[in-house]
Amino acid sequence: MTEPTNPQLSPMPEDWRRALAVVAHPDDLEYGCSAAVAVWTDAGREVAYVLATRGEAGIDTVPPSACGALREREQRASAAVVGVSTVEFLDHADGVVVYGPDLRRDITAAIRRHRPELVITLNHRDTWGGVAWNTPDHVAVGRATLDAAGDAGNRWIFPDLTDQGLEPWNGVRWVAVAGSTTPTHAVDATAGLDRAIASLLEHRTYIEALTDEDPETYARNFLTGVASSVGERYGGRPAVAFEVFPR
Repeated sequence: MTEPTNPQLSPMPEDWRRALAVVAHPDDLEYGCSAAVAVWTDAGREVAYVLATRGEAGIDTVPPSACGALREREQRASAAVVGVSTVEFLDHADGVVVYGPDLRRDITAAIRRHRPELVITLNHRDTWGGVAWNTPDHVAVGRATLDAAGDAGNRWIFPDLTDQGLEPWNGVRWVAVAGSTTPTHAVDATAGLDRAIASLLEHRTYIEALTDEDPETYARNFLTGVASSVGERYGGRPAVAFEVFPR
């Protein structure tokens, strides 16, 4: 029998209490999965954000010396809308994040600090499907996060972290990749979609530099369009999709 081209997505695992989202830039989570985050925090789950950069190279009209602090403020306000109070920045340079031991160590340290069962990141592959090229920062951070989920449990990798009091954490059970073109699971976004739109709107400076469209119209159309498209594979309900890698 021929497999369906777009099989229905499975519900995300629910037997967890703590999640850590690790991405490259301010706004990555708001474009990717904040409706799911809102649903999770409503249910009493803990979600923390770690960003590799402050997005200081992201707005052509604002120099990095001013842009980093501005985008940090927008990110903290954006996270608060969906119930996230912990937002950390690793201070890697925006646009030139390098995959390697330094990045893996920083993410491993974050995983050991927060001790999540679920780790979330963004598409780590070269494209968004077809010829839509991904950015080097997304690729580096996504790949390093997948690796760090294993590094976090091995005391002989980055032993300096153990010396700093960050004991190994073997409790990561899944890494969920948002923005994947080969998703496996989804979360019903119905209850979180309006807050996801409000959360994206907190990145107003970035949005206004990106498009001439009214920011609220832009954010609503973008997020509802994506959620509706995913929903075609999730019982017709608006949804956020993830590619889930069990650990």
